[in-house]
Amino acid sequence: MSAVGFVIALLNTAYPPELAESWDAVGLVCGDPAEPVSRVLICVDVVEETVDEAIELGAQMIIAHHPLLLRGVHGVGTDTVKGKLVHRMIRAGIALFCAHTNADSASPGVSDALALALGLANLRPLDAKPDGVTGIGRIGELPDAEPFAEFVNRVARALPATAPGVLGAGDPARPIRTVAVSGGAGDSYLQLVRAENVDAYVTADLRHHPAGDHRAVAGAPALVGVTHWASEWPWCGQASGVLRAGLPGNVDIHVSTRCTDPWTISVHQGSVK
Repeated sequence: MSAVGFVIALLNTAYPPELAESWDAVGLVCGDPAEPVSRVLICVDVVEETVDEAIELGAQMIIAHHPLLLRGVHGVGTDTVKGKLVHRMIRAGIALFCAHTNADSASPGVSDALALALGLANLRPLDAKPDGVTGIGRIGELPDAEPFAEFVNRVARALPATAPGVLGAGDPARPIRTVAVSGGAGDSYLQLVRAENVDAYVTADLRHHPAGDHRAVAGAPALVGVTHWASEWPWCGQASGVLRAGLPGNVDIHVSTRCTDPWTISVHQGSVK
């Protein structure tokens, strides 16, 4: 039977911790590296729903993209949301490992998974690190150009459904062939995206003013906005592949399909008169 430490070694090879940003918190959050593992749950967020799922599955380990304890804490008492989760996992014998910005920059990483889900090929980093291979975001190409409206529908079909859905900003008839993507919040890369002369940019958490300023630039790429969770969920399948290739066949690997996007209701109001 495999141990927590062996799973960690596989993940650190795929998503080297040295690729993580200096402010990030990646690695083992709780758990004993020597403990055996026969079942693993992979998810984007460590929240009550995914901890519930791990306990229901009888998993001994959760692998998550987002860190549970990103900001400094002075305690993990059960009177706090995150402290309560830590106690639940420890009591259930569940180790927690997080791969965040190291998984964002790895090759392949989070944005590769998003790009491949959209059918993009010939991928290269959007914001490359010095090695030219790793880095945040990806730029790729569709097999053939298609109207922007059709491309927005492509994105909607490729990603898991969420209440807010998928938003597009651009001429519906604009031909789209070269596309930039960035899993997670990506409007800090809008200037870089414009410099790359892509046709469209797919990312999450687009804010009003940066998006509006971007659209005011002549010839700026069309924008496709998705939710943070949906943009990073394809990575779970990628991480699953890493473990399936490296772990014995008797280790069960589950990808969570529970939507942990915070938005649960969407009301379409139509056009403003």
